[in-house]
Amino acid sequence: MILQAMAEGYPGAGPDGADLLDLLESFPSARPPLAELISAFDPLQPRLYSIASSAKHVPGEVHLAVAAVRYEKRARRRLGVASTYLADRVAAGEQVDVFVRRSHGFRLPASPDVPVIMIGPGTGIAPFRAFLQERRALGARGRNWLFFGNPRRRSDFLFEDELTVYSRDGLLTRLDLAFSRDQHDKIYVQHRVLEHAAEMWAWLEDGAHLYLCGDAQRMARDVETGLAYIVAKQGRMEPAAAKAHLARLAGEGRYQRDVY
Repeated sequence: MILQAMAEGYPGAGPDGADLLDLLESFPSARPPLAELISAFDPLQPRLYSIASSAKHVPGEVHLAVAAVRYEKRARRRLGVASTYLADRVAAGEQVDVFVRRSHGFRLPASPDVPVIMIGPGTGIAPFRAFLQERRALGARGRNWLFFGNPRRRSDFLFEDELTVYSRDGLLTRLDLAFSRDQHDKIYVQHRVLEHAAEMWAWLEDGAHLYLCGDAQRMARDVETGLAYIVAKQGRMEPAAAKAHLARLAGEGRYQRDVY
C-alpha cells in the first residue's frame, strides 16, 4: 500500500516528529478508505512504567510515576495516549487492566549491606523510590546516594516530602539535586555527578552498585560520558580503559541501566 510506504518513511510521532494527521495533511491527495487506513497500522503498543513502590512497604499496592505528555506541534495540541489516559480520564477507584513484565537485570544487590548510587532524574526516580522503600522495610544498613533532577524545584520535585524524610532520618546518606531552570545556567544531574567525582569513585571502590534510570536520548548519554571521565580521572586510566572498567561493572551486575 502506498500510504503504508509513505508512513514508514515519515518521521515518527512525538515532540520532534509527526503523527498520522500530519501525514495526511502533508499529502492531501491521499484519501484512503477508513477501513483500509486502519488496517495499515499496527495496534497501539503497551506503555511500560517502572513500579515506584515496594510491596514490603505498601502491601497490595503498586505506585507509578507518570509524566503526562502534552505539547503543541504545528498549531495543534498533542497528548500522550497512555499518560493522559491515566492522568485525566481514569476516575478514582476505577479499575485499569495492566500486566507485569519482570525486570531481570535491574534490582537491588542481594546483600542489604552493599552501598548503592542511584541516578534518576524526572520519572526515572520511580524504581529508586521503590528501592528506598524496600531498604527501609528490610532494615538494610547499606548506604544510599540519590541524584535527582527536574526543571523546577517548586513544581517538579517528585516525592519531595518522602525524600526529605529519608534524607533527614539517614536512609538517604546523600541526596543531590539538580533543578535545571531554577538559575540562569542550566544544571543537570550529570553536573552534580561530576561535582562529586572523588566521592563517587570512593563509593565504587567500596563495592557500591550504580544505577541509572531515565531518558536514553540525552541524559543517559551525558551521564555515561561523565562516569567514564570520573573513572578515568580518579582511577588514573586511559579513556579506553575507563570504558572497559564501566563495562566490567555492568558485566558483574554492579552497573545497571533502565533507560528509554
